[in-house]
Amino acid sequence: MSEQTKTGPVGVGVIGAGNISTQYLTNLTSFPDVEVRFIADLIPEAAQAQAEKFGIPANGTVEELLADPEIEIVVNLTIPAVHAEVALQVIAAGKSVWSEKPIALDRESGKRVLEAAKAAGVRAACAPDTFLGGGIQTARRLLESGAIGEPQTALTLVQGPGPESWHPNPAFLFQQGAGPLFDIGPYYVTTLIQLFGPVKRVAAVASKSKPIRTIGSGPLAGQTFEVTVPTHVSTVFEFESGKTSQSIFSFDSKLPRTLFEVTGVDGALEVNDPNMFVGDLVLHADGEPKTITVEGEKAARGTGVVELARAIRAGVPERASGEQAYHALDIMVSTIEAAESGEWVDVASTFVPTPAVPEEWDPAESTLS
Repeated sequence: MSEQTKTGPVGVGVIGAGNISTQYLTNLTSFPDVEVRFIADLIPEAAQAQAEKFGIPANGTVEELLADPEIEIVVNLTIPAVHAEVALQVIAAGKSVWSEKPIALDRESGKRVLEAAKAAGVRAACAPDTFLGGGIQTARRLLESGAIGEPQTALTLVQGPGPESWHPNPAFLFQQGAGPLFDIGPYYVTTLIQLFGPVKRVAAVASKSKPIRTIGSGPLAGQTFEVTVPTHVSTVFEFESGKTSQSIFSFDSKLPRTLFEVTGVDGALEVNDPNMFVGDLVLHADGEPKTITVEGEKAARGTGVVELARAIRAGVPERASGEQAYHALDIMVSTIEAAESGEWVDVASTFVPTPAVPEEWDPAESTLS
């Protein structure tokens, strides 16, 4: 049976019962358009604990999950190093995959995921889905309405001391596929390409302040681990549209800050933190700055899975597409190459942004019953 002829809520399986699974499962088990049927993990006790906590009817191995014919979407919450490998396994089982970001660690693996999904007739969608929230979507509508005139540039900043102070097992966040660029960067890069379109080329510098870091909390507190990726990255993006942006991604600052500003010919817009679904926007145009309180979509992590499920049922493209995620990956890989070479690096890939989310769109609404 093709995806377009199936009806009703979409069956979902989850691979990975780690830290982030709690956020996903809290939301996915409350959204009526999806039905979480199975959770799998390399540690059986972890999968069982999450299944019992969230009332998921089955748990066990990845092979058992993929054998369930009622599961149409598999949510891939594994570590970044195996995102592509697990996605390919899911696709080979004839199921669509929603991966945590990034879609892969290198261009070749990302391409294999997209090509395999296309050949199998399934979807390969990817986080982040925060851009689907009321904050970024309202910002996009404001920019498209001409509220600040033609947008010209963006300035973004995300800095802090690093996640080792609070994460119970943070070492992987300082290895290949993570660091501030690959861990936090996808939220900012995705928002930039949603607002400005695809990136044409990048320039960057990068550095690493400490070769060894110490876990600050939890059962592993006091243990040390090696840092193998840059922990401070500064970039300049030039977009195909001719617009530009400057960004800093840093785990090296004792002063935590986030910033996202878009400047146009007639004004500027302060955008909410792209790692959040909602937040106030501040419009600087004529007169005093105007705070725009966003009350739109009550979205949360897992919203993209619901949007994907509805797109599958409707036979239309999903918004958090693999093509968008691959372009974001290409930009980030190009950023590292630019930092290493000291030269501009062209971004070979591109994508076409999907239309803004309708204001009335609500992931908590039942639309597939």
